[in-house]
This record gives sequence, structure tokens and C-alpha cells, in this order.
Amino acid sequence: MFISSIIAFYILRGPNADIYVGIKIFSVLSIIGIVFAFISGNKLWFFIGGILNICMLVFTFFLLLAMGIGEP
Repeated sequence: MFISSIIAFYILRGPNADIYVGIKIFSVLSIIGIVFAFISGNKLWFFIGGILNICMLVFTFFLLLAMGIGEP
């Protein structure tokens, strides 16, 4: 899910991009990725997938925070 979040980021960029749609897509993909990492029985994939998807979720939170600060 982390790789699909990066692909979605490159698709949604540009001056006319709706950032709130991007925030929703990033957060849903990150949560799904965390769930899939938890479901996998392998501890290595759990840690790698969990850490990468949590990083993407933190990035999404900061993006949402920046949009809230930037709007009057």
C-alpha cells in the first residue's frame, strides 16, 4: 500500500489537484496497509509494512494540518 500511495501522490500533483481528495486517498491506503501488515503472519513484513504505512499516515496528517493552517 505504501507504493500505491506514492503512485497516487504523483498522479494527484499539480496546480489543479484537489488536496482533500489526496488526503482521503492517502489515509485510506495507509490504514489498509497497516491492517494488511497486521494480518500478515510474518513479523518482518509486519514491522516493515507498519513503519512505512505509519510514515505515510504521519505525512498525511501533516498535509492536513498544513491545509488547516493555510486557509483563513
